[in-house]
Amino acid sequence: MIRFKRLLLLFVSLSLVISCTSESPSDGGDGIDRSANLKSLGTSASDLLNDATYTSMNIEIVYVENYKPSDEAISIFRNFLESRTYKPDGISINLRSVPSSGKAPFSIEEVVEIEKQERTAYNVGDEIAVWIYFADGHNEKDTDEKFVLGSAFRNTSMVIYGKTIRDFASRNNAPRRATIEGATLNHEFSHLFGLVNLGTEQTSDHEDPENNGHCVNSGCLMRASIEFGSGVVDVIEGGGVPELDQDCIDDLQSIGGK
Repeated sequence: MIRFKRLLLLFVSLSLVISCTSESPSDGGDGIDRSANLKSLGTSASDLLNDATYTSMNIEIVYVENYKPSDEAISIFRNFLESRTYKPDGISINLRSVPSSGKAPFSIEEVVEIEKQERTAYNVGDEIAVWIYFADGHNEKDTDEKFVLGSAFRNTSMVIYGKTIRDFASRNNAPRRATIEGATLNHEFSHLFGLVNLGTEQTSDHEDPENNGHCVNSGCLMRASIEFGSGVVDVIEGGGVPELDQDCIDDLQSIGGK
């Protein structure tokens, strides 16, 4: 049996979470106002959670061929969103394939450029839009001991490193790919919700002092890292995708979430 005692899975590295508001024009010459989707991480938390401004949500998932997320992961993701948000007019999740950019391994700046080219869904009327990219490569800062599964980098934008997830899921004793995909989607979207202390004010002090933007409570979906064979991985193997703990739920409910 291969042991990965020192192997850490980072759901998101906050050194990579950046505000890209000024990096893209709000109008690409096609008359589409992109400004509401080019804001910093966490600034649209309440809009994503409640129905005061937006009564529906349109999630655009683009994936490179052969890196389409599993149907099971999408089901896990949808159930998570429906359990935490008020969107009376529904949540649509639309998937489509896009060509490989050929840029792997990726910097966040390169993912931003891909978003400029491939994103088609933006806020319109009472519908808020989110863009998710399933990449055919790794993050450029990955090492043998640490690797990033996903990064939320704008108020309605995130990247999931599909190849990283598939490579890890193929290792001995690793959780199933669908479970890792579902956990990563839920974790990264929770950063869009402003967790932890990333735009959504804490109702109690539960931010990890050693990992800003993450929860200190054991077993929570928003823990920063997983040590293989223990911690949250045990939760994944024993009972599926980890859930938000009550402190995180209280934070979301304080701004209109379920």
